Amino acid sequence: MLIPLPERMRPSSLDDYVGQKHLVGKGSVLRNMIEGGNLSSFILWGPPGVGKTTLARIVASALDREFYTLSAISSGVKDVREVIERAKSGAMFSKGAPILFIDEIHRFNKAQQDALLGAVESGIIILIGATTENPSFEVITPLLSRCQVFVLKSLGPEDLDILLQRAIHEDAYLKTRDITVREKEALFRFSGGDARKLLNILEITVGTFPQDAPVVIDNKVVQDSLQENIAIYDKGGEMHYDIISAFIKSVRGSDPNGAIYWMARMLDGGEDPLFIARRLAILASEDIGLANPNAMLLASACFDTVHRIGMPEARIPLAETAIYLAASPKSNSAYMAIDSALQAAKDTKDAPVPLHLRNAPTKLMKDLGYSDGYRYAHDYEGNFVDQEFLPEKMSGTRFYDPGKNKKEEEIRRRLSAEWKKYGY
Repeated sequence: MLIPLPERMRPSSLDDYVGQKHLVGKGSVLRNMIEGGNLSSFILWGPPGVGKTTLARIVASALDREFYTLSAISSGVKDVREVIERAKSGAMFSKGAPILFIDEIHRFNKAQQDALLGAVESGIIILIGATTENPSFEVITPLLSRCQVFVLKSLGPEDLDILLQRAIHEDAYLKTRDITVREKEALFRFSGGDARKLLNILEITVGTFPQDAPVVIDNKVVQDSLQENIAIYDKGGEMHYDIISAFIKSVRGSDPNGAIYWMARMLDGGEDPLFIARRLAILASEDIGLANPNAMLLASACFDTVHRIGMPEARIPLAETAIYLAASPKSNSAYMAIDSALQAAKDTKDAPVPLHLRNAPTKLMKDLGYSDGYRYAHDYEGNFVDQEFLPEKMSGTRFYDPGKNKKEEEIRRRLSAEWKKYGY
């Protein structure tokens, strides 16, 4: 059985590496670091399939360093400590600090990241992390401060074309086939700047032709072959967004069964649990809102818990929160209110603040009437007094319209009794 094409075509040197010229081109920062042998810990941040793992391996090979690799999905604190101990025991025989490569480092929880700190700071290991998420949010500050962050970009058409031609003409198997590429648009579009995906699509497409037949690739051939072979869940492809959409709409539509099913599809497909937790927090405010304010508290606690414990246990608070949000009454009143107010703010950005609402910390301001006429609500019965809180020309403008649910009907009754001018 053939090794997959992306593995067969994995470059082994910087000269064969495609893309990221801003990092590895002649005179660039990372190339200078490698060629000078003055390596420090760093994090590679970029989308899937742009060469993060490959680059880490090339660095280790170029500097002849021992190379350890861990996956944040399957490794824990114990695994990190074992690697550090092996690095310590082999230090006297090493040509330099060994490299520890951690794929998807954003999935490491705080305890796992803390376990790396001492070894990185003392130089026992050189850490190279790879992440598709913003390290500022996903990597703890003490560890991030000890690492440089290098940003990798999606591959452009020129880079993808280099990879395509190289695979067709240099791969031991593909160069034995009679391959003609008439159209590249679908190959490049479906790959989405992902080298690994491009090579997988090429291999799938070639595989649809009989062994001895010429291979003619055009947009229709690529599309037809992918419809038969593409993975059901693809983190970078259209199905990814379709499943996210189905999940969001199931929660919004108050169907806990649909919500839990589509969430399971995402988790089974390798989706980052923190991505799901973020979506739940958005749903809690956008779609449940004031109909059940506890939804936001639970979603916030869920995000924090998922961040701390990681998978596989994170599936449980995610499930709890998804079911709770789906089963909650719905309101988008706060969402509609802020959008309406933002538009009004753009249209009336020069409207002055009424004098009675202005602060008056100096005598001059008091003499000019600042704060004059302001009435302190707590001095009045029920801690309420009818006064104007909008610019003069906007008086009576209503942005918030309570939703038709038990919680907001209570809010509507109170506002209706207090604010006649808003017409609640």
